[in-house]
Amino acid sequence: MSFTVPELKYSLDALEPHIDAETMRIHHDKHHAAYVANLNKAIEGTDYAAWNLEALVRDWKELPSSIQTAVRNNGGGHYNHGFFWESIAPNAGGKPSGALAAAMEKELGGFDAFKAEFSKAAMGRFGSGWAWLSFDGKSRKLVIGSTANQDSPMAEGLTPLLGVDVWEHAYYLKYQNRRADYLEAFFNVIDWGKVEERFERVAG
Repeated sequence: MSFTVPELKYSLDALEPHIDAETMRIHHDKHHAAYVANLNKAIEGTDYAAWNLEALVRDWKELPSSIQTAVRNNGGGHYNHGFFWESIAPNAGGKPSGALAAAMEKELGGFDAFKAEFSKAAMGRFGSGWAWLSFDGKSRKLVIGSTANQDSPMAEGLTPLLGVDVWEHAYYLKYQNRRADYLEAFFNVIDWGKVEERFERVAG
């Protein structure tokens, strides 16, 4: 299959003032598009062109060494960014509700504790990468962590529920080196309805 960049469900300026339109344009139209183009190039003409994106990202270690790195980086970049665009929305933010809120309270000490730990994971990721809230199907619990570059929690056997991009291209135009300010702003655009939907699908 040939992968494509997903269209955003909101305008480039819809997340302002938290995430500016120019950052969104470069992030989505340039960076994400480059990951897609490079992924398609890596798998073109191989048997792995028939794999779906989740399988490529989760099972990249099973691929031939000649395309492992390209698929790991670019397949991960495509998956993570598509996931990211769906996790944020205009007029969003606030706090989760329902089963996810209950799980946060029981397993993470509540929303404020989650926010602090999630932000710590994002701030502690040296260089480029992501911070994640994931679900561990074995322990049936929420997990907070981070990955380097474009790696995904799926490769670690986890199901991602929420991720924040802490590559500099995600925030540098507006926030420069102030990653903490960007993270604080990120909480104003989280689409908790989407995150809750993901949680209920796996925690059921």
